[in-house]
Amino acid sequence: MMKALLPLAFAVLAAPALALEPAWPDLEAALYEGRTLLPGDDVIAIDAPYRTFDDARTLIAAQVAAPEGRLLSSVTVILDENPMPVSAVFNFRQPLPRFTFEATFRINGPTPMHMVAETTDGALWMVETFVKTSGQGACAAPPGTDPEEALATLGNMEIALAPDPTGSALDRLGALAHGEKQVDIDVMHPSHSGMQMDQISLLFIPMRYVESLDVELDGAGYVDITGSISLSENPSVSLSVPRAAGHVGVTMTDTDGTVTHAERALADH
Repeated sequence: MMKALLPLAFAVLAAPALALEPAWPDLEAALYEGRTLLPGDDVIAIDAPYRTFDDARTLIAAQVAAPEGRLLSSVTVILDENPMPVSAVFNFRQPLPRFTFEATFRINGPTPMHMVAETTDGALWMVETFVKTSGQGACAAPPGTDPEEALATLGNMEIALAPDPTGSALDRLGALAHGEKQVDIDVMHPSHSGMQMDQISLLFIPMRYVESLDVELDGAGYVDITGSISLSENPSVSLSVPRAAGHVGVTMTDTDGTVTHAERALADH
């Protein structure tokens, strides 16, 4: 359902008549169709910069903990003023009591950011913040690597277990206290937004980005991540996983249909 709403959200934000109006009311109506969004301050803790240092690669993190007696089914990151505001969706294959992540995003300009957690009973919990940018227009900025060179390594992935989580999202947000560890996933992908121009031909580079990252632990589904053009070039994603997890596998699919897979054993620390 959420994948089908990504183009709709893109169209809502792109409408010229809405350019000077806050995007959120229309996004909320399009994405949640009258459902109640409950205050989520006790559910979601966001770690985002007050102002981005690099608009094209901004680290955003969050810890999400379901209210007592409930379990999480998904978390959605929405950058209201990005051309594709629904920036990432984490769908849990098995409901979780808590989840921590950090990922690198492309932030096009100053924007409100909303994060929505859904619990298995259908309740929605929302928090918001505001991220200022450095005025680099990240979604239309030229790629950081040569497009042809990027294609040669597209889909390569490195998976690591954070050897020292001090200073990481898990450490800052307290997830380590719950017996979790951090898995880091680095994906080689140019994440073309469709708004970037080839500096030689002066033609627009076709849109191509990471459509999904499906993460398995010990052979069972853990979390399916839906991406967008808001993911940075060569995106990095870090996830909390149970300390008992012994093996992780990641499958990447991009919008051109390229599929790659990587896996590794997780030594306990």
